[in-house]
Amino acid sequence: MRPIRLPEPPSGAGMPQIFEGGVNVVKRAVVIGNGFAGAESQCLGLVRALGLSDRQTIYRVTRPSGGINEWLHWLPLSLHKIVYHILQQLLGGSRVGLVLQGKRVVPSTFHTSGSIGLSSILEADSRKIASLARETFDKEGPTLVVACGRDTISISSSIRRFAPENVFVIQIQHPRTQLNRFDLVVTPRHDYYALTASGQNEIPRFFRRWVTPQEPPGRNVVLTLGALHQADPVALRIAATAWHDELDPLPKPLLVVNIGGPTKNCKYGADLAKQLVASLHNVLKTCGSARISFSRRTPKKVSDIIIKELGTHPKIYIWDGQDPNPHMGHLAWGDAFVITADSISMLSEACSTGKPVYVIGTEHCKWKFTDFHKNLRERGVVRPFTGLEDISNSWSYPPLNDAAEVALRVREFVAERGWSIGR
Repeated sequence: MRPIRLPEPPSGAGMPQIFEGGVNVVKRAVVIGNGFAGAESQCLGLVRALGLSDRQTIYRVTRPSGGINEWLHWLPLSLHKIVYHILQQLLGGSRVGLVLQGKRVVPSTFHTSGSIGLSSILEADSRKIASLARETFDKEGPTLVVACGRDTISISSSIRRFAPENVFVIQIQHPRTQLNRFDLVVTPRHDYYALTASGQNEIPRFFRRWVTPQEPPGRNVVLTLGALHQADPVALRIAATAWHDELDPLPKPLLVVNIGGPTKNCKYGADLAKQLVASLHNVLKTCGSARISFSRRTPKKVSDIIIKELGTHPKIYIWDGQDPNPHMGHLAWGDAFVITADSISMLSEACSTGKPVYVIGTEHCKWKFTDFHKNLRERGVVRPFTGLEDISNSWSYPPLNDAAEVALRVREFVAERGWSIGR
């Protein structure tokens, strides 16, 4: 069997010391999610790196969705819910009310299966979570709270306000203002792009006072290169075993292609799909096989082009989106990766393998995304995908391991409170 190269677990990272029990030991974690896989994976990745995965409780903040709610997402979460409630009370089951709620006026025979697993995730209530932390402190010790995303900010900061002596609150992704509401803020360094000379030059002077952040990172800010995630060395080894029978027999080298979708800072469409098709055709002669996956953000016009042009190629398999998701298996068994420039999460995961990562579409990126890609290139973990590569010529670098590095900093900050993290 061809050996696969997986990064070794870093010494001391992700392998926490097990402490004796006591009120000064953090043995449990509360995760505040927002329903977006990328954000929630960051929380779970950090909890995993701290060795608390088996003692975590997941809560979620939810916004009303459908109809007019799609136009209200710019509002703070609490105000959004108030406005929606008022509209419901005023319009009720009227024809206009149904349209505003995103419901069909004429009953439809189409049914969906709903969101799998949502019944097991609790709605985040800051008062209840804080009360539980206080009431169980003497028996269970402090509670680690990890949240990510704009909609979770009010919840996590309120938990700290209600139970400051019983919790340690970590907010992932920059909350923009009042960072002292949290014990620790974890954010990528490109979130501070606005303070660089290049960033200042891109902001009209009149608008600079409204662009955040306004100040350099303070002591309670930990900077990362990319996004946190769950693809640590242990998880990759488990995935390598789970996907062995399907992926080991494939001709090598195996090229994994992950396609995201356009964002406000990285806009593209059919043009990038055509560029990707042409470049893949050029490198396939140096590949044994290739596996292509789309994300939930991939526009249909992009996936249609890829499927039409590459779907029948004998070396290529295109995942159809049905379970099981091969993503972790691809990370474990892939010999090289091609990833669209829009996805910080997918790039961060691939760069944790130490294997070649090629990026396509950086020319479509702007603002802080350009800074992110510049940082990756300077670190030597990515190269541009031009279609001239020989995939059989491998290269490597020290794998990125942001979650493990952040976990070490968390332990240091927790120790300053007189606490330790165990399980």
